[in-house]
Amino acid sequence: MLSCRHERAPFGDPICEHLRAQRGEQLSYVRWFTGAGTEVVLICSECAARRRGGVDEGRAACAQVCEECFDLATDALGVLTGVEGSPEVRSRSLPFELDVREFPLPPEFGRVVALAPVDGVPSVWLLLAEDGKIVRVDLSRGESEVAGASAWKVPEEHASADADGQSRGLHVSPDGRFAAVVHDYGEAGEVIDLVKGQVTVHLHGGAYHARTVPFAFGFASVGGRVAAIHRTDWNRVDLSDAATGKLLTERGTAAGEDDGGSEPHLDYFYGALYLNPSRTRVASDGWVWHPVGVVTTWSLSAWANNVWEPETGPSNRTVCSRVYCWDRALVWLDDTRLAVSGIGDDDSDMIEGARVFDVTQLAGEAGPWVAETKAEVMTFAGPSGVFLSDGKSLFASDGAGLTRWDPSDGCRTGEVAGFAPTQRHAGSGEFVQLVEGRLLRWCVDAPVRGRLG
Repeated sequence: MLSCRHERAPFGDPICEHLRAQRGEQLSYVRWFTGAGTEVVLICSECAARRRGGVDEGRAACAQVCEECFDLATDALGVLTGVEGSPEVRSRSLPFELDVREFPLPPEFGRVVALAPVDGVPSVWLLLAEDGKIVRVDLSRGESEVAGASAWKVPEEHASADADGQSRGLHVSPDGRFAAVVHDYGEAGEVIDLVKGQVTVHLHGGAYHARTVPFAFGFASVGGRVAAIHRTDWNRVDLSDAATGKLLTERGTAAGEDDGGSEPHLDYFYGALYLNPSRTRVASDGWVWHPVGVVTTWSLSAWANNVWEPETGPSNRTVCSRVYCWDRALVWLDDTRLAVSGIGDDDSDMIEGARVFDVTQLAGEAGPWVAETKAEVMTFAGPSGVFLSDGKSLFASDGAGLTRWDPSDGCRTGEVAGFAPTQRHAGSGEFVQLVEGRLLRWCVDAPVRGRLG
């Protein structure tokens, strides 16, 4: 029997005796990290004050209740006021040697505002210069050349947002033939065939709340051809042939139109897209009203046979949802495990850390607005900033530097200050950081003893 005296399954985090006994006026409470992993107890203000004063009544004072009593104590009669205590950040020392090499960028290229790896060609990257030049660099050979150019400009009314260069995003097909320049937190962009030197797809993702998300875009192989995955409205993504611009997912009715119920209407703002290493599955970091951030994923092969797959197809999975929280770090650890940044269900009580989900354990849902089916295989505190992975470890890159984490047990296994890469090349294992006038490069697959710089 539970502490609430009900013969039911336990639900939620343990709560203090005062919250369990509360049946009258609202009682404020906090989420308190006990210091044992990511264990949390919910305790009232009185209990929290005692813990702040060094009086720890132990875990025995907190106990689980059934779902009905939990909802009554925390939602109907309880008011969450914050997060206190500290999670446990576990560490296990393993060799972590860096040989970071510098690659000076020729000054005639001008200021670089974005970069992306050509994953199918080892050590080759594309850079987007401020004036629209697209530069190909080979870090292993120390060579660079202008590969093309984009004439697309950030609209004048949004020009100030591009002052730091971060609102223009660059995407590259694995073979390096196609590049896409997009307006992150904006509406438009273009796909360019770098071999022919021409624009093949004019992108427009809709104006409705476009400033809330990066432009949804990615390259994949569909039916033996390179396809561009791109938002065509706030609540719709499509596939286009990158070589011809032909729409591959023609549906007739737009996703936002009411056609009397014959086609699904999706209340979902598509955000940044992430493809797993084999490029067979897509994840979207978007949101729904009121707003709630929702990470969802679907199969590319299923999409090729069902144009509505991202909306209501059987391969559609809802990974997790968090109130007022989206556009955070996300990375595929492998083809089936997805690491999502932040521990918590609301941005007001979020702590730094990683949640790892196995998408093969998620049940199909009737659209990404449905609460997730739990398949959280690991949760651990500590990682923050940009998430990257080499297929074995989770790397977190923030202002302090780079840390490495073992996603099987959540331990931090290495760290280095002063190197903060933002992207990784899947074909050659390189981590790269763009700094003023140069690139810093480290290859994790063959580390050599050395110093930063």
